[in-house]
Amino acid sequence: MIGSCIKTKAMTLLVLALVLVGLWQCGSGAWIYLKAELAQALLQRAWAGTVAGQEHVTPWPWADTWPLARLTVPAKDIDLIVLNGAYGRTLAFGPGYLESSAPPGSRGTTILTGHRDTHFRFLQRLKAGDELLLTTKNEQIHRYRVSSATVVDVASASIRQDAATPQLALVTCYPFDAISPGGPLRYVVMAEEETR
Repeated sequence: MIGSCIKTKAMTLLVLALVLVGLWQCGSGAWIYLKAELAQALLQRAWAGTVAGQEHVTPWPWADTWPLARLTVPAKDIDLIVLNGAYGRTLAFGPGYLESSAPPGSRGTTILTGHRDTHFRFLQRLKAGDELLLTTKNEQIHRYRVSSATVVDVASASIRQDAATPQLALVTCYPFDAISPGGPLRYVVMAEEETR
């Protein structure tokens, strides 16, 4: 009887521990998506300050990045604030601008990066001909059309940066439904700016 009671209590504690660990894991996973959505709301507010002429408007007091542009894809209902810098700490909150590429809205290739499981998940739904709008801080809207989407290996491929032609490159990890982060493959969407 006593042995049976101890077994029951041990089994109950084990089940309770497993349930708590499961809830903690689910909460940790959900936090990533919640943080990404909350950040975009705060970034929209910082973007309003940026277009009003303020410099380096941080979305929260401890932020080391600021809104640089706004990326919209009307046909896919996408509206994202692009942050300065393509660092892990930046990409947790939104797509980032690769500072070694052409500035948004200028001649050359502007490279934006984002996580495949949050902000740049929509890249898998883009097709040739889809329209992308990039709004710069002076509120100029640059219209791009998707020209290609390819999967490349980071060890052997690079993005051709054409200094004369205004283009936009959107880059994320691949495959989209991978279980582990990183990996050697990237999904690259290239878009050409439409001439007026």
